[in-house]
Amino acid sequence: MKVKKALIIAAGQGSRLNHLTKDEPKSLIRLLGRSLIERAILTAKEAGISEFIIVIGYHGDKIKKRLGDGRRYGVKIEYVENREWKKENGVSVLKAKELLNENFILMMSDHVFDSRILKGLINTSSRNSVVLAVDRREPLYEDTKVLEKDGKIVDIGKDIKNSNCIDTGIFLCTPRIFSYIEEIVKEGKTVLSECIASAAKNNDAEIFDITGIQSYVSGMRKDIRPWWMDIDTEEDLKKAGEIIIENSSKGASDFLAHYVHRPIENRLVGYISNFSITPNQLTIIVNVLAYTVTVLFFLGYLLPASVLTFVVGVLDGIDGKLARVKLHSTRIGSLEHSFDLLFEFSWFIALSLFLFRSTGSALPLILCMFIILFVAFYRHVYDLFRKSMGKSLDDSGDFERMFRRVAGRRNLYNISIFAGVISGYPLYSLVFILFHAVVTAIVYSAIAMRHMYAADRSDYTIFHGR
Repeated sequence: MKVKKALIIAAGQGSRLNHLTKDEPKSLIRLLGRSLIERAILTAKEAGISEFIIVIGYHGDKIKKRLGDGRRYGVKIEYVENREWKKENGVSVLKAKELLNENFILMMSDHVFDSRILKGLINTSSRNSVVLAVDRREPLYEDTKVLEKDGKIVDIGKDIKNSNCIDTGIFLCTPRIFSYIEEIVKEGKTVLSECIASAAKNNDAEIFDITGIQSYVSGMRKDIRPWWMDIDTEEDLKKAGEIIIENSSKGASDFLAHYVHRPIENRLVGYISNFSITPNQLTIIVNVLAYTVTVLFFLGYLLPASVLTFVVGVLDGIDGKLARVKLHSTRIGSLEHSFDLLFEFSWFIALSLFLFRSTGSALPLILCMFIILFVAFYRHVYDLFRKSMGKSLDDSGDFERMFRRVAGRRNLYNISIFAGVISGYPLYSLVFILFHAVVTAIVYSAIAMRHMYAADRSDYTIFHGR
């Protein structure tokens, strides 16, 4: 059965966050421009969840006012009130019993996590009442520890002596879970982990090990270990922000992006995310600046234009990262790279036109024509390789990982332009950029063909059994 519903527990106060929860619930604390509960909803939406039941308690009216019926997030939200919100989380889960008669995801509103965990959990095939996503890292003092054997939960709790994994607070449940909660409540117990322990005694609880999730993310060009975090303190908020920003940063290619741009971008994203500016609005600002560079090159203001290219280079790395940090990715945002290529080519054209007017020679125009030809070629090879192989060309081998630091990229072309301008020989910038583009095109096409040919041979051998 396709899981489309999620139950989110958002009834508690979060007293350890002191002044932050004095007048509003913990789930509304903001992290990088989004409240914790918004992050839970939007992350679950990425995994295919479209309907949410939220159990509210402490200042629950403020949660309802903030989230509404979910329409603004493209989901449906219903609310259940828990007037006994001071009790443990098992009580909150039980309050939603009448609204859930199918399999559902159970989450905590104060947890931030990788959407891949939910995607993997949802696709788990199980007949047990509960499947708990677990992590294999060393437990911290506040963690709920889990002992599992052969995929089955044997014991669970904060104080158990033997454990080999920890509870992430993310569950796949069937409606039978409510019968276990009712049993423990009759015994005077109200902690959710005690419910899971009861199901485990009946051999009715299993684990989903998040460490088995593929860590390489093709679209991000790097390995990202599946991550999650329980927010209990202000220090947790700070650490979670750092984790989110770092995991929202694509694997940088050239050395300038890796060593200079990335730390600047991360600090700027952390600051900008607290304002209402959207990633698409930021993209528009970047394009306005980029075409200002084009005009400056065309008019002959080469030094300010070449300096501004570096500003554009930094800002251009922020909009996509901001979208991932704020869970605000849009379909139209996927067009960004096409517009990036357009203004990059406009710089070459504008600079070559100025040099053509200044020297009367057609050489700058010829150089520009071939630059655009080779850049367009290797960019196309690069994109097709990732679509075909499911992996970035830059990450396909040790040589490729080294070469990407010096491969033809706009950032490195900007250095060439700046060097040519300050030396008084801007024409040499075009000469060097063309040489750089040709070398990159040759290397990229060669290694792409080598890897794709090897993959074709492997597929042939497997298919024909030889």
